[in-house]
Amino acid sequence: MKKWTHSGSLKQELSAREEKHRALARRAAAEGIVLLKNEGVLPLKTSDPIALFGSGAEKTVKGGIGSGDVNNRENISVYRGIKEAGVSVTNEDWIQDYDKRYEEAREEWKEKILEDARHVQNPFDAYAANPFILPDGRSITESDLEGAAAAVYVISRISGEGRDRRLEKGDYYLSGREREDILYLNRFHIPLILILNSGGPVELTDILQEAENIRAVLNISQPGQEGGHAVADILFGKAVPEGKLAATWARRYEDYPFSDTYSYLNGDLEKEEYREGIYVGYRYFDTFNIKPLFSFGYGLSYTSFGLEFRGLQTEKSSVQARIAVTNTGRSYAGREVAQVYVSFPQGGIEKESRRLAGFAKTDRLMPGESREVTVEIRQKQLAVFSEERQAWIVEEGTYGIWVGNSLDSAVLSAYLTVSREVVLEKTHRICPRKEPFEELCRNSSGNSETRAEEAKEKAIPVYEFVPCSQPEIQYVSPAEEQYPVEDLIPLLYGNITAGASTLGSAGIRVPGSAGETTETLEEKYRIRSLIMADGPAGLRLRQSYQVDKETDSVYGTGVLGSLENGFLEPMKIHKNADTYYQYCTAFPVGTALAQTWDPELLTEFGCAVAEEMREFQVDLWLAPGMNIQRNPLCGRNFEYFSEDPLLSGVLASAVTRGVQYKTGCGVTIKHFACNNQEDNRMGVDACVSERALREIYLRGFEIAVKESAPAAIMSSYNLINGVHAANSRDLCTVVAREEWGFQGV
Repeated sequence: MKKWTHSGSLKQELSAREEKHRALARRAAAEGIVLLKNEGVLPLKTSDPIALFGSGAEKTVKGGIGSGDVNNRENISVYRGIKEAGVSVTNEDWIQDYDKRYEEAREEWKEKILEDARHVQNPFDAYAANPFILPDGRSITESDLEGAAAAVYVISRISGEGRDRRLEKGDYYLSGREREDILYLNRFHIPLILILNSGGPVELTDILQEAENIRAVLNISQPGQEGGHAVADILFGKAVPEGKLAATWARRYEDYPFSDTYSYLNGDLEKEEYREGIYVGYRYFDTFNIKPLFSFGYGLSYTSFGLEFRGLQTEKSSVQARIAVTNTGRSYAGREVAQVYVSFPQGGIEKESRRLAGFAKTDRLMPGESREVTVEIRQKQLAVFSEERQAWIVEEGTYGIWVGNSLDSAVLSAYLTVSREVVLEKTHRICPRKEPFEELCRNSSGNSETRAEEAKEKAIPVYEFVPCSQPEIQYVSPAEEQYPVEDLIPLLYGNITAGASTLGSAGIRVPGSAGETTETLEEKYRIRSLIMADGPAGLRLRQSYQVDKETDSVYGTGVLGSLENGFLEPMKIHKNADTYYQYCTAFPVGTALAQTWDPELLTEFGCAVAEEMREFQVDLWLAPGMNIQRNPLCGRNFEYFSEDPLLSGVLASAVTRGVQYKTGCGVTIKHFACNNQEDNRMGVDACVSERALREIYLRGFEIAVKESAPAAIMSSYNLINGVHAANSRDLCTVVAREEWGFQGV
């Protein structure tokens, strides 16, 4: 007798759903690839042989490790994508040799994980503490390059949950072998193309100066299972690059604010002081005039675009910017992102120089074609938070409207005048700091009074805007039936069995799912268990599992069995058992999706995830991750969208709408809040001012809650100003429910 309908399929054949989602994953990966440099070498010709090197050439990293991983059917490497595009690779021997080195290194790594797992309570801790380090390949020889018209070098990095990236060679910096290889390839008179296959930046400043034959650089992030096909599409012109950076890439790590005190670098994993305040990412670089290597919003194309500002239209609570975008190239169709930034009057409350105010992505434009887009600037994007007055305020003065296709290229196009101060919202005081510390200040006042005169001299148009106060949200607690306390406890904590996994494989009905609530109330109250699955890049489930034909019991799987497609702990084959297969799709990671700057695509991605949720009986998806990329060494940055809260909030809302369009499917936006460090992630205290908390770290969550009504919010593991986030009434009740009107779990 069957206990329940088991998830997955008894068939191994590729399904129509898999085919459809593979195509979407490929398109999303290509759209998220950022062309950082191109000196006329790309796209390449498929008729010309290439030489292909680097750790990610044949072992391309699809995504990060931990909850962000997906146990999908197969991954397409850069090598395979290039070969399937019909291109000849000159160094097949080098590729085969690297395969052997890789497999040997994986076996050694596996032995270490299994040994360390014997000495810790949670085997995942052993896994997180020992990320796999991609081995070096053999030295490149001249014969490897014989007949090659170009050389492609793929630099890959692995990072993930439970451990921050290291400020050392082979991680944030190039390894010795990578540097040696690139300088060797630079000696030959063929173009060299670098491909960065990493969830975050790798410092390139020196190598770009030393190796003049590096003619093109692609940032593919961690592009999911179809990454190799997407890279080939871009390399050979089947697709045109349209990605834009969602975070600033510095020339030097030391250029980031308070970089030497991040996480483990100052020896203190118990306390992390957010001394930069509101000056996070481009807000810091732009305000303090620090030139980055690649600016926020930057990304090239195979064509060129012209942006023409056509005016502002002011409405009750927003401003609409009209921008004409023209494909000024001759050969390629393409898409462009019109980005609008706002600068502030610098009297009164100290503010950053510029802030992303809105953006819009065009449809595909043919050469010579022009299209007008409208960018909405919400009035709250003009507001600052005053701790003294406990309010969001739009100050009196003149605001600059900057238009471009990146922060660095944005030009002053209009002025917006606000004739009187407007208090948009009054708030409660939350998360008080236990110990004061000095925050970064810009030490300049600015002069907003002369802006109108400057505008007249430069013929910059001036518009007036009257913001309006927002009505206070009246939170109404949903009606709840009264149940005995002993029945409510398993609803809150789940039906945990002593010694059972609470991570990765805690699910019973859906093997490999992150967890379930409880079955104990199903018969009594008809309240069924809610099934939850990890994976900001797709559902993370066990790829296959077995069910006893007589008892209908699911054979258990441990934590390690749910990781790395079962490589660490392969499934045991039982007699008289059926095997079920759960082939989920590994989409590009959060950062790669954010680099598309395409809310419509992310809604489509959300719909695809919901289809798989229904197929595999999952109710709550523990995603999207939307923490702010405060420092490039954070181990989980790949899961998160951006360093900017507006971009994060808009994209999270788009994903949420896609998932929750399907009845019975819900998202869990996470991690609420300040989950910006993985070393000692459950014990670190994020010490942050209320202003920085509200303007930077909560703002994206606020946008997502108000615009898309997510089903659930997951609190972060860390403390915020001395209180664990899950225990913070200020966060979970005052802010989320009373101020934002959150009605979910």
